[in-house]
Amino acid sequence: MDAEINISQNGILEKPFLCNEFSNTSCQKFVYPLETRILLYILFSVSSIVTIIGNLLVIITVIHFKQLHTPTNYLILSLAVADLLVGGVVMPPSMLRSIETCWYLGDLFYRYYAICHPFQYHSKMTSLATLVMIIICWTVSAALGFGMIFMELNILGIEDFYYEYVDCDGGCFVFQSKAGATVFSLICFYIPAFVMLCVYLKILHAAQRQVQAIQSVNSELKKEGKATKTLAIIMGAFLTFWTPFFLCNLIDPLIGYSVPPLLFDLFLWVGYYNSTCNPIVYAFFYSWFRHAFRIILSKGVFQTNSSRTMLL
Repeated sequence: MDAEINISQNGILEKPFLCNEFSNTSCQKFVYPLETRILLYILFSVSSIVTIIGNLLVIITVIHFKQLHTPTNYLILSLAVADLLVGGVVMPPSMLRSIETCWYLGDLFYRYYAICHPFQYHSKMTSLATLVMIIICWTVSAALGFGMIFMELNILGIEDFYYEYVDCDGGCFVFQSKAGATVFSLICFYIPAFVMLCVYLKILHAAQRQVQAIQSVNSELKKEGKATKTLAIIMGAFLTFWTPFFLCNLIDPLIGYSVPPLLFDLFLWVGYYNSTCNPIVYAFFYSWFRHAFRIILSKGVFQTNSSRTMLL
């Protein structure tokens, strides 16, 4: 990709910044002012650290305290591990790419994201069934993510166009054909979102029937109501944070790839922040998490039999 020479207002020829100055096919580099770069590095670094710490607390809490070894909490654990990977593996290199506007980590450094974990509750769900669900979810997510990139399914049918007009040295972006964007968006977001909404509506309907059947409101009913509300907030946050990105991802190929890269990147980071938000929701709605949080910070987990502490 040949770099274009710009003429400044003084009439001086200005060569644009390139990701790789020694390559004839280098991507152009947009250079932010130093103050902006420092501010963005601080913002994204803090976001990554908060995401890591928050989800690490959730992971330690569920693993350490035996009272929380239930199928439902294993799903929370799986989601927290995925969110931890977003904060520790996805956010740092994405921060470098977003701020420097070039990819300097090489072609083999691969960004992985897998958030596709149904959050379900059922009294008859066993630990084995939960484990099978988690394994299937992670396997499908990994196969889809790696398969799309390494098998180049995302550019199937438009390979010539991609390598002639889009591909350049130093770039790091996901380019998809119309078919690729549609299939990827459906499998990764729209179909899971539809299933999640259907499951939640079914849970909500069952909860309403229980309220009608039980005249006296007891503590167990209140717990179920809080769990239903928390589930709604978790799903609502997921849909709110990721809908803008997947809308752009689906629409962009249909309108000639005219969505501004900066807007695309902004919506991607909004999606990342869903992983930051989840531990905050747990801490706000679950007293057992707040109790566990205090025990972990006070180093109480190192005491004998701390794993048998009653949190609920």
